[in-house]
Amino acid sequence: MAGIYIHIPFCKKACHYCDFHFSTSLQHQQAIVNAIGKELELRKAYLQNEPIQTIYFGGGTPSLLTKAQLQQILNIINDNFQVESNSEITLEANPDDLSKSKLEELFSLGINRLSIGVQSFFDTHLQWMNRAHNAQESWQCLQWAKEIGFENITIDLIYGIPQMTDGEWKENIQKTLDLGIPHISAYNLTVEEKTVLHHQIENKKSPKLDDAQGERNFNVLQEMLKANDYVHYEISNFGKEGYFSKHNTSYWQSKRYLGVGPSAHSFDGVSRSWNVSNNNLYLQGLEKEKVPSKKEMLQPKDLINEHLMIGLRNIWGCDWQYITSFGLDIEELTQKVEVLIKIGDLETTEKGFKTTHKGLLFADGIASDLFLE
Repeated sequence: MAGIYIHIPFCKKACHYCDFHFSTSLQHQQAIVNAIGKELELRKAYLQNEPIQTIYFGGGTPSLLTKAQLQQILNIINDNFQVESNSEITLEANPDDLSKSKLEELFSLGINRLSIGVQSFFDTHLQWMNRAHNAQESWQCLQWAKEIGFENITIDLIYGIPQMTDGEWKENIQKTLDLGIPHISAYNLTVEEKTVLHHQIENKKSPKLDDAQGERNFNVLQEMLKANDYVHYEISNFGKEGYFSKHNTSYWQSKRYLGVGPSAHSFDGVSRSWNVSNNNLYLQGLEKEKVPSKKEMLQPKDLINEHLMIGLRNIWGCDWQYITSFGLDIEELTQKVEVLIKIGDLETTEKGFKTTHKGLLFADGIASDLFLE
């Protein structure tokens, strides 16, 4: 099974921490939708007729698209790909876009999973992040979504915010539990270059982030969600049984996917490609029926290192059979893994190894230390 990712590169305003590709100018919205449709047609052979199990509208802010624009993209996908009848169709959305009528439109289109960027239920945090919505809009849209019939809902939360107290973080988690949301993606606030937040910290207009706070928040998150029967199946993702993200899980299990739209990435099992992160250049390329993208053939070392990076962030871990299948010298890797098992950062599994509760906090660092040179 394969997936399709659609990048919608528009937002109402720029969040201070975000470094994803987007534009706050919406004047080319229909042109981008048309170009995405053209790219889907041009690349319909990319997945080699493999059935499509997941479709994911990401961004940016896909909830800015009209019903007609979303229908246009879905029609082109259905016309050019073999889409499974029970496919997961996710749309990322901001609470301020989700009026009751908008939610009814999305439901009627067959979108069956909502990923809502709540981030916090406190207005002071939202204002500091420069979010376009307020806490009341978050609460209201989630109530409406459930009333309309959306069962598969995930929300994003951010922790490690300088203004956020430990008590407020606990309250954010508790409000999510009270709403009965079956999936939570929680991210530790990070400072990315070329963002407003980076500029503010560099100019001492915002305090530096506190690693100890992020660690405390992460531990509380794990404890509270485990006590409420959520499975911590990826470092930032927690879901009730039956509500794991099928689309993101396919990434973590190295399944094929096609990414369309400006800045979107694709993976066919042996190579990775990525589209230009510029709306105008993307439009110019598709006007000539060419996809402006670059491609990298992945070497065995690259595939193993990617397997390590992804595997140590999720509950499935790393598979020795996969790692040894390329015939490379992995003696040093094996020795390092044995040491990490002894000190309690890794543990053995039926197929290989994975991070322990202790090691999960440092999963990316552990993976980089294990990378083949």
